[in-house]
Amino acid sequence: MARKPERPRAWQRMLSGRRLDLLDPSPLDVEIEDIAHGLARVARWNGQTRGPHIFSVAQHSLLVERIADALDPGLPARWRMTALLHDAPEYVIGDIISPFKAAVGDSYKSVENRILAAIHVRFSLPATAPTALAKLIKKADHAAAFIEATHLAGFTHEEAERFFGLPEARPRDLDALIAPAPSNEAEARFLEGFRRLEAEMAGD
Repeated sequence: MARKPERPRAWQRMLSGRRLDLLDPSPLDVEIEDIAHGLARVARWNGQTRGPHIFSVAQHSLLVERIADALDPGLPARWRMTALLHDAPEYVIGDIISPFKAAVGDSYKSVENRILAAIHVRFSLPATAPTALAKLIKKADHAAAFIEATHLAGFTHEEAERFFGLPEARPRDLDALIAPAPSNEAEARFLEGFRRLEAEMAGD
């Protein structure tokens, strides 16, 4: 009797030993160390940035969290954590740049959203961010894109303004946040930011 073909593998093995099923992700298979390790090795702008190192999604995530805090001073730690983790699914699916998203449509979104929901639940956040918070994070994300585009990715000020709009706020430590770092440093900084917010959440 012929063997039935096996279902294509839909899980990714992590260095922690966890297996994350991309089609049915479980919060129990999510570890912050895996997220930090992966995001520190995923390049923003497909690596088309200045400097001896990539500018990683881990660094971008820290930048977005700081901008969200600058846009709304006093934003609770749990919402700043949501901002920090806004691109966390990219630790397993990579950073899909906007031009490619436009080319392929939204077919990837359901997978991304399921992974993000599992990550949120793992860290005691709502599976879906409240609408007002999602808008704030999107505004911070666009501001980060403008800053990265003009500082690192070769965009003119006019180009970046046309695509992302002008930032309404910038963090005070922008120079440090925008400097491309080795992956081990980016990983450590992301984990430090996560632990800081986790401690604040515990104290709320």
